[in-house]
Amino acid sequence: MNSDDRRAIFTVSQLNREVGLLLQQGFGRIWVQGEISNLSVPRSGHWYLSLKDAGAQLRCAMFRNANRLVGQPPRDGDEVLVRGRLGLYEARGDFQLIIEHMEPAGEGALRLQFEALKQKLAAEGLFEPERKRSIPSNPTCLGIVTSATGAALRDIRAVLARRCPLIDVVVYPTLVQGDRAAAGVEDAIARANIHGEADVLIVSRGGGSLEDLWPFNEERVARAIVASRIPVISGVGHEVDTTITDLVADLRAPTPSAAAELAAPDLRERMAVLTSHAAQSQRALRALLAVRTREVTTLHHRVTLAHPGRHLEQRAQRVDELAERLQRLAYSRLQIAGQRLNALDSRLGGQHPRLGLQRAARHIDQLQTALTRATVRKLDDQRMRVGAMGRELEAVSPLAVLNRGFAVATNPEQQVIRSVSQVSAGDAIDLRLTDGVLRARVEATVPARNGTSGENVDGQS
Repeated sequence: MNSDDRRAIFTVSQLNREVGLLLQQGFGRIWVQGEISNLSVPRSGHWYLSLKDAGAQLRCAMFRNANRLVGQPPRDGDEVLVRGRLGLYEARGDFQLIIEHMEPAGEGALRLQFEALKQKLAAEGLFEPERKRSIPSNPTCLGIVTSATGAALRDIRAVLARRCPLIDVVVYPTLVQGDRAAAGVEDAIARANIHGEADVLIVSRGGGSLEDLWPFNEERVARAIVASRIPVISGVGHEVDTTITDLVADLRAPTPSAAAELAAPDLRERMAVLTSHAAQSQRALRALLAVRTREVTTLHHRVTLAHPGRHLEQRAQRVDELAERLQRLAYSRLQIAGQRLNALDSRLGGQHPRLGLQRAARHIDQLQTALTRATVRKLDDQRMRVGAMGRELEAVSPLAVLNRGFAVATNPEQQVIRSVSQVSAGDAIDLRLTDGVLRARVEATVPARNGTSGENVDGQS
């Protein structure tokens, strides 16, 4: 067998197939940038074109299932960035690129840079929630890093005027577009931290293309946000835009206006909370009044069972003390609520609608007056009831009977004499009058006749 018999012989189809496999396996999926030429779109819907630069060209094909994802169909002369796999069109032996993805070249290059920086910062853990700080709920000063003439600043100021007109605002102006914008934003963040006035920092600009927003995808801006001692809210572009600034910031807002809403509290909500607290105070006062009323009722029952003298005076004094405490507590609660409302009214000044606060103040005054009148009226009723019970008890007191001229007779053992049969002539007895005691001796006992009592008992001192 000669050497020619051992040679591997390919058919043309086999060779083209093997070369195509080598190209696919050797390069995998690659990115290529170039200018479109010779674009052909047959009825099948597939695209056939060439990518060229100053020194060479590459034949390409993009099939219908891939090109339908391209938003705007390309034209000859467009500079594009494509991703695909190398292959060989076996029928003609043409070396070609099968395109799977196509985008404008300028934006595509920026997206590659964006993804590379995103992966780098993510590997450092700069996007992790554990690294990020919470935003203060009641800031007194808000710092804004944005263009001094941009729409973003006007939107933020409009939101703050509506939600929280009393908050202080410090603007750190900077370029937000162009080659010098990233350095300007970095410097503005540094200045805000040096001044230390702001409790929260908003880094913001309005919407735009990827190129317009690119300063907020720069690494130096991301590092400045991470290094900031002040919590940072990112409000860059529109809701659909995502920048590196959004990812490293402590809080991401979809728009500049949304950033202002996240940074500043809503005074109307705070007023609603204060109104709720006032209502709770009123309910607490009513509950306390009910408790005190029950205490007075309990005291009434205890007075009814006790002696009408000293105990009645002590209970009446206790009722007065409770009434004074209740009145002081009512005035104190109402004064505190009124002071809070007055303080808010003073701070809002001419920047917040006054009618609502004035109506609330008048309502509080009406409630205070009504509660005071009800309290005084209730206490007067209780005093009248206690006085009436005292007079009733005084009327049935034994001392009152003695005041009408009657006397109580007792023997030397202090036992009350209720019948003439309990004594004999010559016995000593005591006669208790309203102002003292008469000591007497019995001369004779006369039983009662015809329903009248005997009255022939002479006293002897």
